Amino acid sequence: MLKFLVDESTGRKLVSSLREKGYDTEYISEDLLGADDEIVLEEALKDDRILITNDKDFGEIVFRRKKHSKGVILLRLNIDNPENRLKLLLYVIEKLGVELSGKFLVISEAGIRMRKID
Repeated sequence: MLKFLVDESTGRKLVSSLREKGYDTEYISEDLLGADDEIVLEEALKDDRILITNDKDFGEIVFRRKKHSKGVILLRLNIDNPENRLKLLLYVIEKLGVELSGKFLVISEAGIRMRKID
């Protein structure tokens, strides 16, 4: 089963909605409010969770600094509200499922870009 860690900037409403849908979801603000991005990524990896964020700095951390990750889903939305985040995220989770593991995804209204994390 997929497990997720939601970054604090992505929002509590998304966490609640994912939990209601039955997804094992943790919220970084519940335990590590204000944590550095690298710490957030380490926590996700330690707990075997895919990170959900709207902070594009994680792309640099994963690819340029070569930090390990279970996976990252980066939300880059023009209509950035909780309803749109949830709608697009659920679509991707249901469509790709376990294929999310080990990947860096960028989700926008225009589509999905997916890259393997080395």
